[in-house]
Amino acid sequence: MATDPHVEDLLRELAPQVLGVLARRFGDFATAEDAVQEALLAAAIQWPVDGLPANPRGWLIQVGYRRMIELIRGEQARRRREDLVARRDPDDQRYAPAADDELTAERDDTLVLLFLCCHPALAPTSAVALTLRAVGGLSTAEIARAFLVPEATMAQRISRAKQRIRASGLSFRMPEPEERSERLAAVRQVLYLVFTEGHTSTTGPDLRRIDLAAEAIRLTRSLHALLPDDSESAGLLALMLLTEARGPARTGPSGELISLADQDRGRWDATAIAEGVALVTRALPRGPVGPYQVQAAIAALHDEATSTEQTDWPQILALYEVLERLVGSPVVALNRAVATAMVHGPAAGLAALDALADDPRLAGHHRLPAARAHLHEIAGDREQAIVDYRDAAARTSSLPEQRYLTMRAARLAAEPAPVAPRGGRESSTTSAP
Repeated sequence: MATDPHVEDLLRELAPQVLGVLARRFGDFATAEDAVQEALLAAAIQWPVDGLPANPRGWLIQVGYRRMIELIRGEQARRRREDLVARRDPDDQRYAPAADDELTAERDDTLVLLFLCCHPALAPTSAVALTLRAVGGLSTAEIARAFLVPEATMAQRISRAKQRIRASGLSFRMPEPEERSERLAAVRQVLYLVFTEGHTSTTGPDLRRIDLAAEAIRLTRSLHALLPDDSESAGLLALMLLTEARGPARTGPSGELISLADQDRGRWDATAIAEGVALVTRALPRGPVGPYQVQAAIAALHDEATSTEQTDWPQILALYEVLERLVGSPVVALNRAVATAMVHGPAAGLAALDALADDPRLAGHHRLPAARAHLHEIAGDREQAIVDYRDAAARTSSLPEQRYLTMRAARLAAEPAPVAPRGGRESSTTSAP
């Protein structure tokens, strides 16, 4: 049975809130997630038929609460926890509460859940994967694509992470200040990956998943409010605002991808740009400078330029060189190669891309051939650009990106002679910004 898109969006929004309530109430993250998944399944079946309940969040909590009790009572290994709950609560509280009970009060535990998932006992990659699943609402397949690993590998990683959380016995609470610093790097990476998936969806018919991007920004605002002196959290929020400010101009009437060079900059969100620029301007002098601040500075240079031609590409190239030294990511190296082409010409950019050809982290990914196609197009090598665009289109699972890459190849094939395009197209090679 197909789920109503409106219901699906609502369930994605409410899932981490309901999980936070149950995890806080019972102190058992893994079992709470199982209970929430069953509540979501029940809602996906019933709500399209019966209509939305008056209090969808309360409905999900009630169903999840009942299922949580069943799971606790049904597992012999959880007997001690059941007895503890029974001794702690009076008899009249051993049943599912009303939707307006204290348990379902308008308290958002999502940020607490975020820190819980980033437990120090977990490897950073496992913490990120678990949080994307529990807080970001991404599917295992989407997370696997974000990490460039097989789906089965990611499923095992998430399962092991939940087992470690269960074994840790950690209570559901906001960590003390000294604990927070241990988890901040993973928390920021989680928020960044959730935003990146919202900015450019790895699969499906839509280029953007606005709900994910908005949720990542909301959570990052909460993190920045909690830690106002943390310059990297401020940089991350600035990066998201500056990148998402271009969102309305990135797609056309039919949802098609519009390159950066062809975007109507009048449609960019000036308020978000001003806020992002102010955030990164305040954060950079405080230091220490981290990768999110550097990326935010790159995004600010793009957003403040009046056109692609007026963009300060030498400064962007210098910032990418700093960023590459900080993180050593192949995607950063790929973006640096494109910036190199904008400053020193396409031949220099292609030479930089050649150095990435054997990187296993990019094997089978569409970004490398897309970048190569982009630079061959700038160089006027139409035939090779067509080959690379088609190769990139075959590798991506994002339909808007696939259509964009295919159309670039088709347009070049239809041209009677090589025509060098305007510089600085935002092909699907680049991540945020």
